[in-house]
Amino acid sequence: MPRQYSPQFRERVLALVHDGRDAGELAAELRISAATIYRWRQERIDAGDIPGVDSTLTAELTDARRRIRELEEELSATRLAASILKDERIRPKGGSRSSRP
Repeated sequence: MPRQYSPQFRERVLALVHDGRDAGELAAELRISAATIYRWRQERIDAGDIPGVDSTLTAELTDARRRIRELEEELSATRLAASILKDERIRPKGGSRSSRP
């Protein structure tokens, strides 16, 4: 079961980080996980207590960047295919229109 920390302890730790202490060093000193400190900070951001980018916006930005990357890859493949077809000057097979005199 995860260890429970008092709200006062959390506030003191976050105040130290806010004052410029390195979260990793502080975590090692206090024998807690640096991820715990970051999670506490993110919880405060999500609650609107401190400024920052909230979790939902971060998730949306990640999804948008992934989708942009996919679309750029598709566009690159389409441009390559168009370039290949243009260079090879592929002509349609003879059909009824091209066989007329």
